[in-house]
Amino acid sequence: MTSLDKPPVGTSTVKWRFPDIHPEGRKYVLIAAAVALLSLWVWDVLTWPLLFLTLGIAAFFRDPVRVTPVEEGVLVSPADGLVTMIQRMPLPPELAGPHALGTAPMVRVSIFMSVFDVHVNRTPITGTIRHVIYISGKFMNADLDKASDENERQHLVVEDRDGLRIGFTQIAGLVARRIVAFVKPGDMVVAGQRIGLIRFGSRVDIFLPEEYGAQVILGQRTIAGETIIARRGIPNAAGVAQ
Repeated sequence: MTSLDKPPVGTSTVKWRFPDIHPEGRKYVLIAAAVALLSLWVWDVLTWPLLFLTLGIAAFFRDPVRVTPVEEGVLVSPADGLVTMIQRMPLPPELAGPHALGTAPMVRVSIFMSVFDVHVNRTPITGTIRHVIYISGKFMNADLDKASDENERQHLVVEDRDGLRIGFTQIAGLVARRIVAFVKPGDMVVAGQRIGLIRFGSRVDIFLPEEYGAQVILGQRTIAGETIIARRGIPNAAGVAQ
C-alpha cells in the first residue's frame, strides 16, 4: 500500500497545507502549463487565459489530506459534494442478488460533485473489496436520476469484518469522460482510503443496509472520508423518503 492509499491518522489539530495534485491529474496540468508557455512565443494574448486554465485543472485534481473519524459503526462519505437524494429504492441490477447486496430495496444517498469539488473518492468503511464492476455508457448530467442506469458507471462492494456489505456507485457526468479505479476485488481497504477518481463532474450513490440509518439531509454538503453519512443501529434522519 502506497502512502497515497493510506488515510491520514486522526488528530485533534491538523495544520493546513496546500493540497497535493493527484498523480492521475499531473499530466493534464503539465500539458496545460506547456501550452501556456508555448503561447508566449506563438500568440501571447492567450497566455493568461491558458494559465488560468492550468490553475483550474490543478484545482480540479487536488487531493487534500482528510482526517477520517476513528469510530465504530459509522459510514463516512465516499465523495465531496451536495446530497441530492435520500430515498429507499430498488438496487441496480449489478448490485442485486446474493453475490452482492441482496434483493431488498435500500436507502440510496446520492452525492453530486460539481467541477469545483474534489473528485477523489474514498471508501466509506473498513473491509475487503468484493466487487468492482465497470459499465460503459452515456454522459448525461449526473444529477438526473436516469444517469444511474444510462451513464458510464462503476459499482463497488465492500464487506466489513462482520460480513455486512456496503455498495456504492461512481457515475460519470456531463463533462466527465473516465472513471479511474485504484482498487480491485480482494483488496483490503480502511475507511477513508482513496478508491477511485472521476474526471470532471460526476455523482456517487451509496446504498445503506437496514442496519444503518442515514444521518445527512438533502442539500447538505459532504466531505469525502470525513462526513459521517450513516450510523449503525440509529434510525434514518428526518426527511428520508420511504
